Amino acid sequence: MAGSDPVEWYYVGVDVGTASVRAALVTREGQVKTTAEEMVTIWKPHSDHYVQSSTDIWAKCCSTKVTQGVQRNQVRGVGFDATCSLVVLDQNFQPVAVNQDGEAERNVVMWMDHRAAEQAARITSTGHRVLSRVGGVMSPEMQPPKLLWLKENLRETCWRDAALFLDLPDFLSWKATASLARSLCTLVCKWTYCPTEKWDTSFWTAIGLEDLLENNHSKIGEQCEPYLPVVVLLGEGLTKEAAAELGLDTGTAVGASLIDAHAGGLGVIGADVRGFSLPCEDQPITSRMAMICGTSSCHMAISQGPLFVPGVWGPYLSAMVPELWLNEGGQSATGRLIDHVVKGHVAYPQLQEQAVKGGEHIYSYLNRHLSSMAKDLGAPLELLASSLHVWPDFHGNRSPLADPTLRGAVVGLPLSQTLDDLALLYLATVQALALGTQHILEAMTQAGHYITTLFLCGGLSKNPLYVQIHANATGLPLVLPAQTEAVLVGAAVLGACASHDYSSILVGAEHTHTQ
Repeated sequence: MAGSDPVEWYYVGVDVGTASVRAALVTREGQVKTTAEEMVTIWKPHSDHYVQSSTDIWAKCCSTKVTQGVQRNQVRGVGFDATCSLVVLDQNFQPVAVNQDGEAERNVVMWMDHRAAEQAARITSTGHRVLSRVGGVMSPEMQPPKLLWLKENLRETCWRDAALFLDLPDFLSWKATASLARSLCTLVCKWTYCPTEKWDTSFWTAIGLEDLLENNHSKIGEQCEPYLPVVVLLGEGLTKEAAAELGLDTGTAVGASLIDAHAGGLGVIGADVRGFSLPCEDQPITSRMAMICGTSSCHMAISQGPLFVPGVWGPYLSAMVPELWLNEGGQSATGRLIDHVVKGHVAYPQLQEQAVKGGEHIYSYLNRHLSSMAKDLGAPLELLASSLHVWPDFHGNRSPLADPTLRGAVVGLPLSQTLDDLALLYLATVQALALGTQHILEAMTQAGHYITTLFLCGGLSKNPLYVQIHANATGLPLVLPAQTEAVLVGAAVLGACASHDYSSILVGAEHTHTQ
């Protein structure tokens, strides 16, 4: 870090996840001093439709105060990350409804919204060259099919009035700085933008969205901030209005934003692991894969040159680590799937009762209950669910099959519905997800990646059973960062680099993680 000023400097990282906004005050050594969290509202107006409000999200960003006890001038920078959801605004920067119900405030098509599956399939059928950068298959979680759905289904109520389509991370940057410059991370990963070739006009014309090319692509991004080794300062930092709302000084540096998974990857992949005898020690950073495990999971692998992995998004240049290529595998429902399976079981009220009685979280109780079952049966815990099989693609398969129409299955259910049965179903679900990770790893390895070590972060990385089962399934060592809030630290690094307190993203990533 720069300077030897005795005054402590801090950075604020803001992470907008699927269901909440979290913020952290982070020291220049990468230690999280304070955190705060606010839940955000999710609406599900129709099957496969998931909607939020950008007004609600920004309000929660402003109410997650973490700077109590420090002077405003000690906060040197702010960084934002968010899910890759689609925000729609009119020419007055007001929200535009994204569903037939016409509620203007509900103007965010969430990342996990699969309403555009048919549009995604049509885009895939074009065989356009840009598809080579998304694993050959367009996902309904990307922005082009969502935009096409809005045009075809809400032409009069949304498409006509829409003046700006923004990825949620870029919306947050704009609210903070008034700069409409887009992050290279969002455009490359979710919009088919190419850093060297810019917007491919033939693609947008081929899929019926040529009107987005008008006025120098003003609706989808005239200007893209380069995500370079030194992160750029957006605009002139926090505007007066945003500074007042966030409780910070006007002009505080704001870095170009990242998608939440990419911030998490940045927060863990540079961890210092010297002295742990791991296979990635003294090896290039490309031997590491970051897994960001939350509502969904993202599997982030980087390489020196572009690698094309069928069914896996990418390769994307400088989308996470500057000057390196990124491939992004993933599972559309992981934490959400585990919650769905556990909370939908008949024995869930009994589980809640037992967990409350013991003062435990439900998953801590389940993990302990499984250990007790294994001990009583004299069998390895991993074999308890050997006759119960789960196919985990309840919300489609993101990779490597890249089929959003797939659905989940459970085979081997008994007639009983006891707490033991619930515990076994939970175990089988975690094992299925771990085997899905192994499937993704195999696809990446076959395409040329050399991965020796997995680096985990996100809510599920705090579940020891989930972590151990993944180690078992992949046969690889798993690294958990000393700082558990890696996504928030990754966001804070963006602010630190924008304030020029780190010379580069990689320096920031290395300095904020002592393993």
